[in-house]
Amino acid sequence: KVSITTPMVTVTTPEKLRSEYPRPYVVVEVDYTEGLQGSNILIVKESDAGIIADLMMGGPGSFKQTTLSEIDMSAVGEAMNQMMGSATTSLSSMFNRRIDIAPPSLTLVDLGKSGLEPTSEYKEFVAIKFKMEIENLVDSEIMQIIPVESAKNMIALLMGTSTEESGAEAVLEMSDPEPPVQPAQVVRSSPLAAEPKAPVVNQSWEQSSYEYE
Repeated sequence: KVSITTPMVTVTTPEKLRSEYPRPYVVVEVDYTEGLQGSNILIVKESDAGIIADLMMGGPGSFKQTTLSEIDMSAVGEAMNQMMGSATTSLSSMFNRRIDIAPPSLTLVDLGKSGLEPTSEYKEFVAIKFKMEIENLVDSEIMQIIPVESAKNMIALLMGTSTEESGAEAVLEMSDPEPPVQPAQVVRSSPLAAEPKAPVVNQSWEQSSYEYE
């Protein structure tokens, strides 16, 4: 059983990310191919990714290696692909338009030494942090990174306004530690937080109210 909490949203910079998370992470880049522009990035601790990979391959969820193998990365990629596929189905319903994504691209990055190459041109990100629990195996955090401009576009679509009218204000309000009701509703629109109506792939990972079984 996998559970993911309601997200906490902040606006951050590449420099802050490197200082706050100076360790190896699996960086999963997912590009939108239809319906939305840009991409978003998921960041998972290397050790947590190893446990996910072992579970995906039918193991007990152990990770004793020093680094992820190519097979491990492939298994993590399949897990992320299923999760994002289900989230995309929910986003399509939320935005009332067809939304498609490309297969995820995975890299292992030590954030303490280098930045997030796919988003190096951006100066600010919206960081969406979720607490992730996998029964007694993982009690950790998974983080989604979206460029501020992409977040503004999503907010404008939800509110039915132009980016200039609503995007900047809503993104800034989302970073408030005690946000008002409207930004809290916007927070739940992130791909990971959205509840899908039906899974995309008939596998063991099914999402319901922030739970995967």
